[in-house]
Amino acid sequence: MKKIITFIVLPIIIVFLGYLIYASVNEPVQFNKQKEKREQVGIQRLKDIRTLQVAFKSKHGRFAPTVDSLIWFYNEGTIVISKQIGSNDDSVAVATTNALKKKNPKITPEQLMEQYEKGENLVFKIDKNVPVKDTLFNDRPNFCVDSLKNIPFCGEPVIMNATIKEVSGVNVPLFEACMPFKSILKGIEPYQLIVNIVAERESQGRYPGLKVGSIDAPNNNAGNWE
Repeated sequence: MKKIITFIVLPIIIVFLGYLIYASVNEPVQFNKQKEKREQVGIQRLKDIRTLQVAFKSKHGRFAPTVDSLIWFYNEGTIVISKQIGSNDDSVAVATTNALKKKNPKITPEQLMEQYEKGENLVFKIDKNVPVKDTLFNDRPNFCVDSLKNIPFCGEPVIMNATIKEVSGVNVPLFEACMPFKSILKGIEPYQLIVNIVAERESQGRYPGLKVGSIDAPNNNAGNWE
């Protein structure tokens, strides 16, 4: 019996205890790897929402209240792009343009374009309406605007809010888009580590998840990961 305990039972116990120690050390490591991977995807999605919100505001003077509004804006909307015609380093073009403006102070960029197309050497800027989808995210061939609606890895909707708040007597448009950790980290084990992260953030008065912008006070549309 002693030999059985010594050569069979004890090694099994030692291996089992070793596994428990390894698992207790490895679990947080694997958890953090998955957490970082998911956060990277979530952060990129919030950055894309911010990019569209900034473009929406430049067009409408306010932020979109829903992600669906942003998706429609991307698919159907237009934004104004300023196009540089000629070069400011061309002294002849600058002089010719200044002479035309002096002769006619009310001359418009469109009229200057007519002169430019006739062969005049000019330099000026002209505004042009272009489709949003032809302007934003062109360097991302796999970009899918519909994916912005959902928090990655769980399919729950992104939490979006927009408002106009009076700050120092001035009405300031504000927005925020949020992804709670309980959603974006859903399914990662052990669940207790998610609970711990949320509790720690809440005890520090910080949002328990990923968030860009704020409807409480202007923050230059910053993300809480920045």
